[in-house]
Amino acid sequence: MNEIPRWNLNALFSSIDSPEYKNALAEFTAGMENLESLLESARTFIKSAGENFDFPVWLKGFLEADNAISSLATTLNAYAYIIYSVDTTNTAFLNNITDVDNLMLRYRQIDLGFKNILLANSGRLGDFYARFPEFEEYRYILNETLEETKHQMSAAEENLAGELQQTGGDAWDRLHEQLISNLKDSETGKTFNELRNDAYSADAKTRKLAYQKEIALLKQNEIAFAACLSNLKGETLTLNRHRKWQNPLDRSLASARLSKNTLDALISAIEESLPMWREYFKLKADFLHKNGLTESTDKNGLAFYDLFAPMNTHAVVEHVETTHDGYSETTTNGHSEFISESLLSKNWTFDEARDYIIERYSSFSPGMGAFAKKAFAENWIDAEVRAGKVGGAYDEDFPLGHQSRIMTNFTGAFSDIITLAHELGHAYHFSCMKGKPVAFFSYPMTLAETASTFAETIVKQDMISKCTESEKIQILDLDLQDVSQVLVDILCRFYFEKSVFEEREKGELNASDFCRLMRNAQEKSYGSGLNSERHEYMWAVKSHYYSTGLDFYNFPYAFGQLFAAGLYARYQKESASFAKTYAELLSNTGNMSCEDLCAKAGFDITKKDFWQSGIEMYAREVAELKTLVK
Repeated sequence: MNEIPRWNLNALFSSIDSPEYKNALAEFTAGMENLESLLESARTFIKSAGENFDFPVWLKGFLEADNAISSLATTLNAYAYIIYSVDTTNTAFLNNITDVDNLMLRYRQIDLGFKNILLANSGRLGDFYARFPEFEEYRYILNETLEETKHQMSAAEENLAGELQQTGGDAWDRLHEQLISNLKDSETGKTFNELRNDAYSADAKTRKLAYQKEIALLKQNEIAFAACLSNLKGETLTLNRHRKWQNPLDRSLASARLSKNTLDALISAIEESLPMWREYFKLKADFLHKNGLTESTDKNGLAFYDLFAPMNTHAVVEHVETTHDGYSETTTNGHSEFISESLLSKNWTFDEARDYIIERYSSFSPGMGAFAKKAFAENWIDAEVRAGKVGGAYDEDFPLGHQSRIMTNFTGAFSDIITLAHELGHAYHFSCMKGKPVAFFSYPMTLAETASTFAETIVKQDMISKCTESEKIQILDLDLQDVSQVLVDILCRFYFEKSVFEEREKGELNASDFCRLMRNAQEKSYGSGLNSERHEYMWAVKSHYYSTGLDFYNFPYAFGQLFAAGLYARYQKESASFAKTYAELLSNTGNMSCEDLCAKAGFDITKKDFWQSGIEMYAREVAELKTLVK
C-alpha cells in the first residue's frame, strides 16, 4: 500500500494542552500588555512633554517589543487553524480558534493605537532613521502604514464601522454563502457545488445539463443575490468616501503595493493577447465537435459549459480505433498501453511524487531541491485523505522556528503532483525570507502566488516535454485552460467589477443590471472565443465579489501568473545562474513595492514588454496544441 503521510507538529507544539503551548499564549498576552503600556506611556508623554517627547527612542522600543511577540501571534493564529482544518469536528480545536481570535482582536486594537501615534509624530521619522540606521529597512513599511492611517476615519468611527459591518457587509456576504451552499437540484439531488464540479466531466451531456441546472438555480434566487451584491458595493462606496479613497481600485492598488502604471501595462498586455486566447477556445471547440465530445450545436466558438471539458485522447482513441489512424498500439477497453505508463495518466504513489518534485526542484536550483527534501523528510506535509479534514490544499508559514506546514489531499492523480509542487513553492518562498524581521514576512497578494506558480511551471514544462503526443494534447489543454481562467476570466471579472462600481454610484442595481454588465464583460474579454451559450449569472457565483475585505480581488492573480511566467522566461535565458536572483527576489517581497522589487532584480514591470514575455510561453503552447490537434 502507498503510505501517505500526516504531518508532525511537535516542532511547533505537541498539543493545545501542552505546557509549551500554554506558555506561548501567556507570553503573547504578556507581550501585548507590554505594548499597551508603551502606547499609554507615549500618550502620557505627548500630553506632558509635547515636542520634548523622545519619539525616536520610543519607536525603537515599540518596534523591538512588537517584533518579540509578532512571531508568536502569527504562529499561534496559524497553528489554531491548521489543527482544526484536519479535524473539523473537534470541539476543543474550534474553541481554541475562538480564544486565539479574541487575542488577535486585542492585537489589532494595539496596532490601531500605534498607527495613530506614528501619524501624529511622522515628522520625526527622519530623526529616527538618522539615530537608529539599523531601522532604515523599515522605511517602506512605516511609510505604507502612514498612508493607510491617512485613510482611516476617527477611532470611534472605525470602531462603529467595524461593529456595523457585522450586521451589514459581513451579513450580506454570509447570506450569499448560505444561499449558494444550500442550493440543490430537486431532480438529481446534487448540490450547487456538485453541479459546478460537473463542468470538468468527460461526459458532454453531464456538463451541459449541470450548466442548465446551475443557471436555473441562480435565476430562482436572483433577487436575493442582487440585493447582497448591490448593498455590499454600496457600503464599500460609502466607507471609501469617508476614508478619502477616490475609488475602490485605488485602495486595492495600495494593498497590492502596485502602481496604476504597472496595472495598466499588465491589463494592456492581456488585452493584446485576447486574439490568441480566442484562437485557443475555437481550436478546442473544433476538437470537441469533430470528436463528438460536446452537446453544443453552435459551432461559432466554445460553449461556456465546455471551457473545462477535457480534450480527452482516450475518447479519440475509441473513436478512431477501427481505422487505426495514427495509433499502432494494442488497445484494451479503449485505452492504449502507453497511456497507463505516462506521467499524466499514471496513478502516482506519494513516494514517487516526492522524488519527482525533489528532482524537478533540484533541476532549477540545488538549494530549492534541498529545501523540498527537508520538507518531506521532516514531515511538514499532511496528505492523507480522511473524514473531518477540509478539502483543497494550503501552505501555512510559522515564524517560530521558521518552518512551514502543507495540507493537501493526495489521491495519486496528476493534479495532486501540481498541487504539491504549488504549495511547496509557497513554503520555499517563506524559507528565502529567513533572517528577516517578522514584520517583513507579510507580502501583498500580487507577489503571494509568484513562487507557487513558478514551481508549478517547472513541473508542468517538464511533463509537457516527456508526454506522448496524444497525452500532450491533454496536458497542454489543462495548462492553457488554467491560464486562460487566470488571464481571460480574470480580465472579465475586472471589467465587470469596474462597471458595477461606476453604475452603483448612480443608484441601486438589480439582477437584470448585473446580468447586463456580466454579458458586456464577457463580450469584451472572451468575445468570439465563446459561442452563444454563455453564463450571464457568473456575478452570482464568484464569492470574491461579495467580500468586504478587498475589492478587485482579481488582478493580483493575473499579476502572479504572468510574473511567474516572465521569471521562467528569464530562467530559460540565464539557466542555473538565475536561481540566485530568484531566491533574492523572494527574500525581498515583504519590504518594498512591486516595482522596486523587480527593478532590483533587473526588470521593469511598468512596461508592457515584461508581461508579454510571460504570455509568449502560452502563445507557443497554443501553436503546439494546434499542430498536435491537426
